[in-house]
Amino acid sequence: MAPMRLLHTMLRVGDLQRSIDFYTRVLGMKLLRTTERPEQKYSLAFVGYGSNPEQAEIELTYNHGVDRYDLGTGYGHIALGVPDVYGACEKIRAGGGNVTREPGPVKGGTTVIAFAEDPDGYKIELIQRSGE
Repeated sequence: MAPMRLLHTMLRVGDLQRSIDFYTRVLGMKLLRTTERPEQKYSLAFVGYGSNPEQAEIELTYNHGVDRYDLGTGYGHIALGVPDVYGACEKIRAGGGNVTREPGPVKGGTTVIAFAEDPDGYKIELIQRSGE
């Protein structure tokens, strides 16, 4: 039997094109595929740095007529490995994104991290990793 693997994470978004733009233009992901379900009143876009099965994806779900969500307190964040956290934060700011924790070492450690938010307020941790 094949081992289980992570396929995608789904995020509900208030404006699908705005979210596609953020994840592709600002974070450098690719738009992998879209699905329109007008009768069921939702639209999907899958983004990522690669596609299944080699890479996990993010499924952006737009429910027609819903422009925002209460994120609640259970959601944490998506983590991205980047070669230069400082440069990634500059790119996010230049693209209109919000950096919520400036780059620097994680508390009690030496790994350089930062946090940003996507247009819907979902948190994204940036972790500096050599060779990414």
